[in-house]
Formats: sequence, C-alpha cells, structure tokens
Amino acid sequence: MSGYDDTRAPQLELIDDCVHCGFCLPTCPTYTLWGEEMDSPRGRIVLMKEGHEAISPPLVEHLDRCLGCMACVTACPSGVQYDNLLEDARAQIERNFERPPAERAHRRLVFELFTRPGRLRASAPGLALTRALGIDAIVRRPRVRKRLPKLASLMALAPDTPLRESLQRLPEHFDARGERRGTVALLQGCVQRVFFGHVNEATARVLAAEGFEVHAPRQPRCCGALPLHAGADPEARALAKTTIEELEGYDTVIVNAAGCGSAMKDYGHVLRDEPDWAERAQAFSEKVRDVTEFLAEVEPRAERRPVAMSIAYHDACHLAHAQAIRTPPRELLKGIPELELVEPAEWELCCGSAGIYNLIKPEPAAELGERKARNLLDTGAEAVVAANPGCALQITAHTARLGRALPVLHPMELLVRSIDGAG
Repeated sequence: MSGYDDTRAPQLELIDDCVHCGFCLPTCPTYTLWGEEMDSPRGRIVLMKEGHEAISPPLVEHLDRCLGCMACVTACPSGVQYDNLLEDARAQIERNFERPPAERAHRRLVFELFTRPGRLRASAPGLALTRALGIDAIVRRPRVRKRLPKLASLMALAPDTPLRESLQRLPEHFDARGERRGTVALLQGCVQRVFFGHVNEATARVLAAEGFEVHAPRQPRCCGALPLHAGADPEARALAKTTIEELEGYDTVIVNAAGCGSAMKDYGHVLRDEPDWAERAQAFSEKVRDVTEFLAEVEPRAERRPVAMSIAYHDACHLAHAQAIRTPPRELLKGIPELELVEPAEWELCCGSAGIYNLIKPEPAAELGERKARNLLDTGAEAVVAANPGCALQITAHTARLGRALPVLHPMELLVRSIDGAG
C-alpha cells in the first residue's frame, strides 16, 4: 500500500489544526449512529494523516462512510477546514486505491447518468413504466431490499415527476417585470432541470417579478458537484471549467440547489493548482449566490399575498453548513403572510441524501432518512421546505415509508405562490 501522490494531498498544516476537542462529535451523523471514533470527523482526520504513509482499506471505508455534510465545520471552534481535507483525501483515494470492480462500475453508472440531463430525460419513460407496472413496489419489498439494497434505494428515491414535466424545457430568458434592476444567470443543473424543472421555473419567475432579467442557458449540463463531493476529480474539474466558460460573462450566477452552490463557490479551491484557471475560478466563485441569499439582500418589490399553511424548514447541509446560509431563507419565508414556519429537532443532522451517499451507502442513509423524517413529522407541519433536490427525494421517500408522505417544497415555490396570489 502506498500513500498519497503529490497532487493536492491533504495538507498536514490543515490536519494539525484539529485539537481533538470533540465539539464535532454530537453533530456528526455517523458518530451519532455508531459512536465509533473513526466514524467521527476527528477520527477521520487521524486517518487522513496516516494516508500520507499508506492508503489503507480502513481509511477508505471510514471516509466512504462520511456524508460530507460539513456539520463539523459549523461546530468546530478551531476553524478546521474539514471540507477541503475531505475533498482532497477522497480524490487521492480515487486515484490511488483499487476499488472492487462492481463498486467501480456502480459509481461510474451513477456519474454517467445523474450528471447528464439528456440521459436522465431518456430514462424518464422507463421510470414511468416501472411505476405503472408496479415494479418499483416489488423492488422496495423488505426481502428484495435486503438482497439488492442499492437497487432498492435507487427505486425508492426515484422522483414521482410526471413524464410530461420531465421532458419539458425551461425558457432560456425571462423578462424583468417593471423597471429592470439587473441581469442574472440561473444554473439549470442536471437532476434539477429534469425532475425539478418546476423549481427552476419558480425561481426564474420570482427573480423576474423582483425586477431581474433572467437568463437560463442550457449549458453547462452539470456543475460537477456530484463527482466533486465523491472524489471523482477529473470529471469534477472538467465540469467546473465548462461551467465557468459558459457563465462567467454574467455579473451574478444564481443557484437554487444547495449542493451545486457549495461546489461552485469552491471552484477556487478545486482549480487552485492550475495557473490558467486558479484566478479565473476564484473570480467566478465570487459571483455565485444562492437564490435565497441573493433575494434576502434586495428590497422586495413584488407584493406578497397570504399562503395559509404550516411548514417545517429543513436545513440542507450544503446550504446551512457548507455555505453558512441559514437566516436568509427563513427571512424570505417569514415575509409571506399567514405562513407558519416551524423548526424540527436535530436540524444539524444530515437527512442521509448527501450527493450520491444514499446510492452507495443505502443502509446508513436509510437510518438517517427515517430519523429526519420522524423529526419532521413530529412538527405537525403540512409540508417541508428544502432547498436541495437530493433532500427533497430523501425526505419524500422516508416520510412515505412512515405512512405520511409530506410534500417537499422549495422556498421559491412558496414565494411564487405568494406573489401570484395562489395561496
């Protein structure tokens, strides 16, 4: 077993920032589940240090078990850059550790499908057919789920998006309503544009109603968040460069998916060792804004009408922890008359979606999904609000398994409903 190569190995000075105080432990989902030191952030940091000598199977296993939720970053009093350490360590593993063929094939399938909107659209009729024939229900049976956990997880998480909506295209331009306040670009995303196209449309309509001209180009196809957070470095870099090339001409780039925003704000780190890209990537990252972050900083122009319902706000990890955005979405929602906002217990614990985590580690992902679903159901809310497609799929699946499927809405869906007076 050899150690890391010379390409962006986890920096020892960043590793040594961890003083092993333990503040991260109660916020770590896997430590909460198992109570194992090596499945805590500080334990994984010890393993990352050992990786300079040898990339061992235990190092790989315990880093694979990490959701990358970054709750530890929020909790850490020492400012440990666990996010950057994890990103670099996972890339080292993918380059220097030989995974079993079946595992490699499964990961490749995930990336080749979920980062390509064209292939996702092509799969939509087949997905609709499996639902019509009841195949998805068969795969989710306990006996089948036990024998084929990854397939069962994939089928359980498959969105119930109408086929017609999956095949629709978002207009690439939305005129500003009234006097124009500025022009923005909207990232359409990969999974988002195919299965959550209604969220993209709601986002564009809210921005337009607030006086912004919105451009929603079809390219890039994917920002690279899924491969980046799983260590697939070549794919992540290529997608990051394409995203920069396609969108850097705009002053502001709006993102409505937490994982995408987290990745795009990290491009400076992703491309830091490429002389032709480092400054360019950093400049681009500074233009990226989550839509709730952006709207919270401008004076509302469009009238808010009542939306009489009770909602539980779910903090998507890559919004609350990776981007440190918690207040702006809540303030926007509180601006809607008659909308009651309630807070679930254990807000800081991940729902178990975590990019591709629930597809490659379905068992712990299901434990966390059920725990999150119970906390959300206990609020008594009529619906959940979440600003990430993975969270929406995970929460929908697990509230349904518990017998009461809660609708999961994006904040922009509630805002457009309020602006249109459709509450």
